[in-house]
Amino acid sequence: ERTSTNKYFVVLNVDFEPETLKYSHSSIGIDVGIKVFYTDSKGNIVHNPKYLEKSSRKLTHEQRKLSHMIESHITGYKTIGKKRFPVYDEPISECKNIEKQRKRIALIHEKITNQRNDFLQKESTKLIRENQIISIEDLNVSGLLQNHKLAKSISSVSWSKFFNMLEYKAKWYGRIIVKVPSLYPSSQTCSICGYKNTEVKDLGIRKWTCPKCGIVHDRDLNASINILNKGLESAIRI
Repeated sequence: ERTSTNKYFVVLNVDFEPETLKYSHSSIGIDVGIKVFYTDSKGNIVHNPKYLEKSSRKLTHEQRKLSHMIESHITGYKTIGKKRFPVYDEPISECKNIEKQRKRIALIHEKITNQRNDFLQKESTKLIRENQIISIEDLNVSGLLQNHKLAKSISSVSWSKFFNMLEYKAKWYGRIIVKVPSLYPSSQTCSICGYKNTEVKDLGIRKWTCPKCGIVHDRDLNASINILNKGLESAIRI
């Protein structure tokens, strides 16, 4: 298989028998986000590396450069039906400079993909090695992508791929992944007394004080603790 950057890959089928990891007495809840990749119930915060965003300026520059190069070869336009198509002085696919520029853009995308995959693999492996039970939200990521304001950020953060890695590694190494329903109000519920604060629906509220027990909550940490507790309830029933 050849990639758009002219790299070749060979797929080999091999027998793989993963060894179950030693039982861990640790369980953890994970609350994923965009600015912060995830906050766990132990208080650890893993920031979103934002590889796409960090490369966006360079990517935009190279894409504009490609557009200008293509436009410079336009000699006119022709209309077919109701659509208007450009006419080039030579086939674009035969223009070496344009193909070189396309490869530059493909290399940027490839680097972003490799960086993101490396990050996700390391984080998922770390969680699997350290915890027997990992509780996560059963997010409808495809539904969340319908929000056009957040779609790019959600695609970049790759929650689906991260959850998928956790699930197949859990099967390999004898760990348990528990999915908490996405409708469960993990951010709004006090993890100490169970009071539900509907005012916390506002995503702009990052800290809040429980009106019932008076404890001050960090929004994401509180959510991750609730996700863990809800997940443990489900795990016990299983």
